[in-house]
Amino acid sequence: MSDDRHSRFPDAHSDRDRAEHVELTPQSASRAYSLAFADEEFLCREELRPVRLQLELLKAQLMLDEQGIDSTIVMFGGARIPSPANKESARTQTLADLSHFYDEARDFARMMTESSMKTGGRKNVIVTGGGPGVMEAGNRGAQDAGGKSVGLSIVLPHEQAPNGYVTPELSFNFHYFAIRKMHFLMRAAAITVFPGGFGTLDELFESLTLIQTGRMERVPFILFGRAFWEKIINWDALADAGTISEQDLELFKFVETAEEAAEIIHNWSPEPARDSLPGRER
Repeated sequence: MSDDRHSRFPDAHSDRDRAEHVELTPQSASRAYSLAFADEEFLCREELRPVRLQLELLKAQLMLDEQGIDSTIVMFGGARIPSPANKESARTQTLADLSHFYDEARDFARMMTESSMKTGGRKNVIVTGGGPGVMEAGNRGAQDAGGKSVGLSIVLPHEQAPNGYVTPELSFNFHYFAIRKMHFLMRAAAITVFPGGFGTLDELFESLTLIQTGRMERVPFILFGRAFWEKIINWDALADAGTISEQDLELFKFVETAEEAAEIIHNWSPEPARDSLPGRER
């Protein structure tokens, strides 16, 4: 962050320090006397929600800019998918069988990071939700390649600390799901989705809807594990029912390996956002 200031007034840090060293009196001890931006209780008031939304958007935005992150490769996927070495601890056989996607996610992130570092490490930086499972594999793969990666955590009742492979200065924590999702997609050069649960499905469909409706530019949209996705989602039934168009099924591709996904991304020709919705009457 630059220290250059173009102001004749004291900066916020200086005034906060001065206020903390004012003589203690009933007046200076009152919460009313606290500087508004240094008063955590005030910032957490219900009426300050619009300000908190702005702060969550702005903090990550500024810090990603300062770290030189121009674009990202998004990796969504289940927190419960174990590594193959730990698949015996999986709560179901299906999760154990899905453990090979941990290695695919790790390999994919390593490959993308190696490619990114050849051009300065500013583009196609891996970003995950910062948790365990597929997310851990993504951050771990980036570390394997000697590169950095982003973790966008969210405060949950059961959530642990971010996985140990997230680059510390790129490890963010969010209160608002909506702002977290914005940061996943604002810089996205590609979106990959590995098998997962409700959270992964939410991220998949929201991202896909933005592209479907033309609210977001087309980017490579890659689903790992055709058998998994076709078992839990009847894509053709949606098209047959007319609730989506046949063209919508072309917005994403299935792959099984990291190499297949990397090839799609490397050979991608940029496409603009849709300017109409196929199959919808105006």
